[in-house]
Amino acid sequence: MLAPLRPKSARPAAPPGRRLRPGAGRQHHAGPLTYVLLAVAAFVSLFPLYWNLVAASHTGERVVEAPAPLLPGKQLLNNLGFAWNQVDMGEALVNTTIVASLVALSTVLFSTLAGFAFAKLPFRGRGALLSLVVATMTIPPQLSVIPLYRIITDLGWFDQLQSVVLPSLVAAFGVFFMRQFLLEALPMELVEAARVDGAHSLRIVWHVVFPVARPAMAVLGMLVFVQSWNDFFWPFIALTPDGNPTLQVALAGLGAGNHTVDHAVVLTGALLSTVPLLLVFAFLGKHVVGGITAGAVKN
Repeated sequence: MLAPLRPKSARPAAPPGRRLRPGAGRQHHAGPLTYVLLAVAAFVSLFPLYWNLVAASHTGERVVEAPAPLLPGKQLLNNLGFAWNQVDMGEALVNTTIVASLVALSTVLFSTLAGFAFAKLPFRGRGALLSLVVATMTIPPQLSVIPLYRIITDLGWFDQLQSVVLPSLVAAFGVFFMRQFLLEALPMELVEAARVDGAHSLRIVWHVVFPVARPAMAVLGMLVFVQSWNDFFWPFIALTPDGNPTLQVALAGLGAGNHTVDHAVVLTGALLSTVPLLLVFAFLGKHVVGGITAGAVKN
């Protein structure tokens, strides 16, 4: 005889000797207040981007008038064309893509290697060296401007993209981030099993470390890419708007003329510099969210 089916709403049976707490096994649903809060958060997050689009579609005089416009205008295409040609936004976009991509790839690679060494490879002075790496995060970047400027001028790299890429090949934050992730996500048994099978260090990194660290690498790559894309301080010193500018350096001279600044053109340039980041996040957003939540649920 077949056993009667248990209703879906029934609570799961408790193991012998244990009692289930009230509400265990039930599926919780978001209430109306949750959706209201999410809607408010989405509005607050998206409104600046929307108003940037609105301001880019009006003239400079209308943008600074009160009350500010809240609906799109008819000047978007004109402002886009003017902003694109005034400071050669095409070249700046290509330069920024090259710089941000190289910085993100190198930071992810070197940070993963260093994080694996600090997390799983025993060597003398590991704790002291890790403390020294983390301590460098407290040094303001402004203190290194003069030495870096002298180095790039002596090497003849002024107004060259390598002057922006090479000082940012690795970051202490990336090393610490990857070390903390691999410390929990990578079992030492996997590394030891690979060594027993005769795998050398590079093969272990390629076949064991990289697959495990992929979620954290995606998160770190996204964070570094965005930070490098928006970096202004050092590129403004090492590059010139008329040479090999990045987007932020090009935007510094956008909209200026006749002792006035066209705020609509400036916001149009800001809109152009934001769209590629939105596209990158659209392609990598799933991996970034997965990397952030990795390890939040334990088996």
